Amino acid sequence: MKKILEEFITLVEEGRYYDAHEVLEDVWYPKRFEDSNEVRFIKGLINAAVSFELYKKGREKNSKKVWLNYLKYRQLLYKINSKHYNEYHKISRKVENHQKKLYNSKKI
Repeated sequence: MKKILEEFITLVEEGRYYDAHEVLEDVWYPKRFEDSNEVRFIKGLINAAVSFELYKKGREKNSKKVWLNYLKYRQLLYKINSKHYNEYHKISRKVENHQKKLYNSKKI
């Protein structure tokens, strides 16, 4: 899982948001019906990547709507009991910093 999380954040940083989404979707999809804060948090990270892709395509309103879904799941981070907790925490910070840079740039 650690390698997958590293790949996710690398793809986000490279602006390959769709690919980042796919990497985590492969982990999330088989577990999507589990009653788990960890699974829901992963869904939130997927939403972050989708939000970035929408922004990249000029769909700012939709992007911000999906970003709110990320924020909803982000609060579950502190309820996760996982050996990947530290990685999740680092990734959430990187994702949020990326969102700030992306939304403050007018390149896209």
